[in-house]
Amino acid sequence: MPFSKAFLSRTAETVAFSKPLMRQLLRSLVLMIVVSSLLSRPEFASDKNKNRIPAVRWAEGNPGCTFSRGEDGKYRYGLWSDEAGIVLAVDSQELEKVHRRHQPFFAVLLTVRYRGQASLEVETENISLQFMKHFQVMQTALDPDDFSDKVQNDADTLNDETARQVEKHPEQKEQKEALVRAFLKDSAELQEFVGKNSLRPTRLSPGKTEASGWILFSTDSKWISRWKKQEEFILRVPLAGKVFEFPFRLPPKPGETILRKRE
Repeated sequence: MPFSKAFLSRTAETVAFSKPLMRQLLRSLVLMIVVSSLLSRPEFASDKNKNRIPAVRWAEGNPGCTFSRGEDGKYRYGLWSDEAGIVLAVDSQELEKVHRRHQPFFAVLLTVRYRGQASLEVETENISLQFMKHFQVMQTALDPDDFSDKVQNDADTLNDETARQVEKHPEQKEQKEALVRAFLKDSAELQEFVGKNSLRPTRLSPGKTEASGWILFSTDSKWISRWKKQEEFILRVPLAGKVFEFPFRLPPKPGETILRKRE
């Protein structure tokens, strides 16, 4: 018996409707299978947590946490956990100093102490500083030797470029050479400071219970713009199987300054 045109039209509409419906049902079925498989493995979340290094965080008033304002113009944050402790010292004028340096960097002074009977490895390469008001950019510690090499290379480049400019404009020789001498002097002093005072990887023990030195972080980033009136940071230091976290502000209170004791 021949099919009517109306029947054929309804059949075509049913088939056209069923295709997207089937695709939607199939997607829903796949999603249900994936969710079911994850829920049936509760260890999935715990495995991720197992690989996460535990953190100890500085907070004013908490046990093992200290804070002081020194006559040398530094704020000091202390944090102890079990047998290891860290004191973070940051200059109250650090924000102003950053932009006066030929090489833009943010500096903190760290003192690591150990009161155990075995040994403690102090590493520096994974220490980081997060700039909370600048898109939360995180910078890892600069390698002292690599940074010193960069300072030297920049000084050499400037010296060579100035020599070429003086050749073309001998009338500017005195002025340009004076600027280069000042730049080279600052560069040499910075290299000496970094070489002598940077915190280096070391091992602490009952015979050597303390290590201290400066850690530098580059601020040469498009995400780190002009400073706010009060900046917020988080310093993270991996140590003794944990991450020591120091959230701090500069200045700690808006408008606060430290009167430095004259030497």
